[in-house]
Amino acid sequence: MNSFKTRRTIRKYSDREVSNELLNEILATAMRAPTCGNMQLYSVVVTRSEEGKKTLAPAHFNQPMVTQAPVVLTVCADFNRFTRWCSLRNADAGYDNFISLVSAVADASIYAQQIVAIAEQQGLGTCYLGTVAYNAPQVADVLGLPSLVVPVACITLGWPESEGEETERLPLEAIVHEEKYREDSDERILELFAEKEAFPANIGYVRENGKENLAQVFTDVRYTRQANEHFSGIALDYLRKAGFLK
Repeated sequence: MNSFKTRRTIRKYSDREVSNELLNEILATAMRAPTCGNMQLYSVVVTRSEEGKKTLAPAHFNQPMVTQAPVVLTVCADFNRFTRWCSLRNADAGYDNFISLVSAVADASIYAQQIVAIAEQQGLGTCYLGTVAYNAPQVADVLGLPSLVVPVACITLGWPESEGEETERLPLEAIVHEEKYREDSDERILELFAEKEAFPANIGYVRENGKENLAQVFTDVRYTRQANEHFSGIALDYLRKAGFLK
């Protein structure tokens, strides 16, 4: 359990190769993860080549770990394979809808985290690329994803060059609700976020961005309303084209 308590995201990797044997063992073992109705509504695209990583990098805002990591994994919600199987077996597949997307996203997310947990137990480092949520159409185009397949999680993977940076977490009582959801008072909300606001790196972010507090760093710099609405429109349009939304 200590390995989970001390885990860190790794953004810099050594030149040491990740063997196909080890990678395939990780991907196969992760398939024991829970899945909706045992349908396994996920696929993973493995990008290893320098050309492939360079082509994929712009979709991830050219973050350096995309090209520097030995392996980039794109885990996709995939109802294409299951729907085709149903069609070939004379079964009427009704999975081109929102609830099916939710099921496939859940499957893909669980599978992705299982990959990360197993890889890190083997001494590898990983980093989730949140940019997949913003540029899913670009990722899909680069990887040639067909209808009913959408990218959910992108993970860089390799042997760590450094330990990575420590990050803070909210206290347990911030997220645990007994029996029913608890509406905390304004004062309690501020108490729950106090340690996060006092974390040295976060104090630095506030100062560097000329903001009053950490909340404004999130709302005004990192995840602005304008950007969220812009990328939401792109995502919804893409999901319609992918066949999940009418």
